[in-house]
Amino acid sequence: MASHPYISGSGNITQMIGYLKKNFPATVTSETIKKYGLASNNESYVINALQFIGLIDEEGKRQENAHDVLTTHDEEEFQSKFAGLIKTSYSELFEMYGDEAWTLPKAKLIGYFRQSDKTSDVIGARQAAVFQAFRSIAGYEVSAEPKGAAAAGGKKPKAAAAKVPKAKIEAAPLDVADPAHPSAKVPPKPDMALTVRIEINLPAEGTQDT
Repeated sequence: MASHPYISGSGNITQMIGYLKKNFPATVTSETIKKYGLASNNESYVINALQFIGLIDEEGKRQENAHDVLTTHDEEEFQSKFAGLIKTSYSELFEMYGDEAWTLPKAKLIGYFRQSDKTSDVIGARQAAVFQAFRSIAGYEVSAEPKGAAAAGGKKPKAAAAKVPKAKIEAAPLDVADPAHPSAKVPPKPDMALTVRIEINLPAEGTQDT
């Protein structure tokens, strides 16, 4: 059985701690989790995580030192105190990696939890995600790791080439030079020419005068 907390959606734990910072009741139970509409049917996982870092005991009762931490108004002071809770709760992790644990990549965290708790890849990943959520609340933000093709050096999709509209070219009329006058230009002849032929029939006995 896993000794470190895990849940399919670590954001539920982050949100719950946010609510407890605003109002930390004397007892926190599954009904309290339901009241905030978090972790439907997984309320026990949130309770387990809160117990693990010492915010509540096994009966769900608020711990005084935890109340002192969550009611600290100054954000930097709160983060420092909360980091102390996390460091104590994950003592073996910090004994192995020291303060580097605050910035360990998820892959190394998964490996640690799988070896420590003998868990599957899925559970180990969820345990790592919960720890990442806790350290984020403590002020240790870690830049997102590359995913998918970017992590494997995959090629970026090529951008579609922009289409350039074709220019419409119109043929200009050709100028024809006059052989008699090379410098002069004659306008082009029309495609069709009209020829008129006139015939005059004279009488056989008539003359040109008649």
